[in-house]
Amino acid sequence: EPSKIESWSAMDYGPSLTHTYEVPGGSHNFAYKGIAVRLDPGAGGVSRGKHWMVFDTDTLRVAAAWSASGQGPNFIDWRGIQFNGEHQIHPRIAGSIAYANSSGPGWANPTSHSFVDDQRVEGRDGLRYGPLPREWGKFRGLYHHGQQVVLSYSIGNTDVLESPRVMIDDEPSAAPAFLRTFNIGPRDRELVLQVAEHPGAANAVVDLAKIRCVASESVSSLDAGFAPHNTPAIWAAEDGRLRLKIPAGTEPLKFTVWTATDANDASKLIVEDADSDLTSLIQGGPPRWPQQLETRAAIGPDDGPFAIDVLTAPESNPWLAQTRFTGLDFFPDGRIAVCSWDGDVWIVADSAGPPDTTVPGALRWQRIATGLFQPLGLKIVDDKIHLICRDQLVVLHDLNGDGETDFYECLNNDHQVTEHFHEFAMGLQTDAEGNFYYAKSGRHALEAVVPHHGTLLRVSRDGSQTDIIATGFRAANGVCLNPDGSFVVTDQEGFWNPKNRINWVTLDPSGKPKFYGNMFGYTDVTDSSDSAMEPPLCWMTNEFDRSPAELLWVTSDRWGPLSGSLLNLSYGYGKVFVVPHERVNGVMQGGMIQLPLPPLPTGVMRGRFRPTDGQLYLCGMFAWAGSATHPGGLYRLRVTDQPIRLPVELNAVKSGLQLTFTAPLDPTSLDPKRVQIKTWSLKRTANYGSKHYDEQPLEVSIANLSADGKTLTLDVDGLRPTWCMEINYELRAADGTPVVGVIHNTIHELADDPR
Repeated sequence: EPSKIESWSAMDYGPSLTHTYEVPGGSHNFAYKGIAVRLDPGAGGVSRGKHWMVFDTDTLRVAAAWSASGQGPNFIDWRGIQFNGEHQIHPRIAGSIAYANSSGPGWANPTSHSFVDDQRVEGRDGLRYGPLPREWGKFRGLYHHGQQVVLSYSIGNTDVLESPRVMIDDEPSAAPAFLRTFNIGPRDRELVLQVAEHPGAANAVVDLAKIRCVASESVSSLDAGFAPHNTPAIWAAEDGRLRLKIPAGTEPLKFTVWTATDANDASKLIVEDADSDLTSLIQGGPPRWPQQLETRAAIGPDDGPFAIDVLTAPESNPWLAQTRFTGLDFFPDGRIAVCSWDGDVWIVADSAGPPDTTVPGALRWQRIATGLFQPLGLKIVDDKIHLICRDQLVVLHDLNGDGETDFYECLNNDHQVTEHFHEFAMGLQTDAEGNFYYAKSGRHALEAVVPHHGTLLRVSRDGSQTDIIATGFRAANGVCLNPDGSFVVTDQEGFWNPKNRINWVTLDPSGKPKFYGNMFGYTDVTDSSDSAMEPPLCWMTNEFDRSPAELLWVTSDRWGPLSGSLLNLSYGYGKVFVVPHERVNGVMQGGMIQLPLPPLPTGVMRGRFRPTDGQLYLCGMFAWAGSATHPGGLYRLRVTDQPIRLPVELNAVKSGLQLTFTAPLDPTSLDPKRVQIKTWSLKRTANYGSKHYDEQPLEVSIANLSADGKTLTLDVDGLRPTWCMEINYELRAADGTPVVGVIHNTIHELADDPR
């Protein structure tokens, strides 16, 4: 029968897909950082499987093993912002669950041998979040070898490799056996593994004589065993939970633990396991995506100061992969690494020559990684691709030189994640010492639960430490690192955010994080007055930019008069803005003006200047509210030979305003009536957004021009500090060309009049 093709469920995500998954049948059982692994062979990736297991990297446990039921959706229900676009919901496992483990550690504390002294962060809801303490256990990464997956982690000081599999009898009605193969290093103490609970087995009974977990008469029993049979391990049971004790020893162990809902079927399948050595699977495997896809770039016209070249994405590809791009960076040779919202990483190569050439027509795309959890920032460090995902800061490694990722190294997974859809990890930058920075969103319309909600975070170069350096954000879409060590972070209109804002973030000498306004963020600030927050550089209306993304500095000399300027990217409208700014009496203030180019069809998320040609490359997507709705795109924003006529400086003084342009103006066009200014105020409350209050025009009485024709001085009657200002101007350049624009800006302080 004809069926509706849904892009999110049709996509081949590779053998595993990391997300937050709810396990039905239990009490608030979530794999917050769950790696769902397809266990049966076959094409199409994890979504086309029939048997799965999900491993939670926070707790180092198998949260569930399940099979397709043949009724309704299988694998997951595909509900959530990344998939069918739903808000306030999360994906849920769909199918027939063989067994599950409720939320909590997958291994006992190696020091106390206790499972109940869960030392993870306690949220304000009383639940535990984030990873286990490093001395208890640490997730190290994920290996892909063909369709097989190997998990790497440590328990105490013992290294563990684990690979999930399934064995299926030829009889169609036979129950599958779910396998976990372990390679465990030397142990200076006993280790205890949580193996299984029966789904919904609140009162389960474990019969160790048969190695069986029985939930009730209405639910079949769950049987277990291990191979080889001479493995030095002992079964144990506690509170209806089946566990395996592994004694201390200097010799490594290689064994497989199996579980099945029918021991008779399982006994046919489980023999002395011949595939228990996992080392061959962690050296690099055969290519999974050997096709290099070719597209043709579309070169934009040069009839204005900027041209847009479209680096056409392979939207039609063998894996039905969505190309909603969320981060990019460049290798020294000019190749582009770009990640997608749906968990892919691509390498884009072209034959770009000297810096003055345009993008060539031919582009080669190679898919090198899959299954990542909503990557929203990418940075190449020491020729290695680093990505910030919702679950971790991950480094990609090609172990055998075939161009594909074999090992997804977890450099850091400190940040806490709940099931809420809105907790994006956004942007990725590094400083001169190699520290990493990214922003962690809070919950939508709900108060924060964990300390990382609504924060700017710093991760040490070696990944060993995470620090909160600013709080009070709602949805900070990216981070800009300034030359002086401060930051620029955008935020979105919402609760306690009356409008969109650009924040100039500085560090308090005392080390205490400064607060940037969102009372729903995780903060100890109880004063909701405006004076208790750090003021933004500027507020902006939805009409001007409904959803600001990341900012970046113009580091290319090819951009001429804009070199050294600050740019803001717009997810909401697909635009790019110049951000003139100043510091007055210790306070940062400024505004925005759009570059003279048509909006891109895609919301713009990230940008980087390419070393080989000095031009700005942009990537973007459409996934949540925005007006630029093409699914995704990769672009080059190129400066042409045409003159640029934009204000790059905006200064507020007691007598009025000073605008400095990149090119001389015509003094005969300086009629004060050609500049219209209005101001208004906002109210910051727990409600969503704010209407405009006290809107009024301001009269420009005198307009003067500097000797070089670039600085326009406006005497403005009644000028005073204001959260919101709009400046409309219709002037002419010295050569008679119209110079027309709109600035939105904020004034916190008025400097002394220089005259």
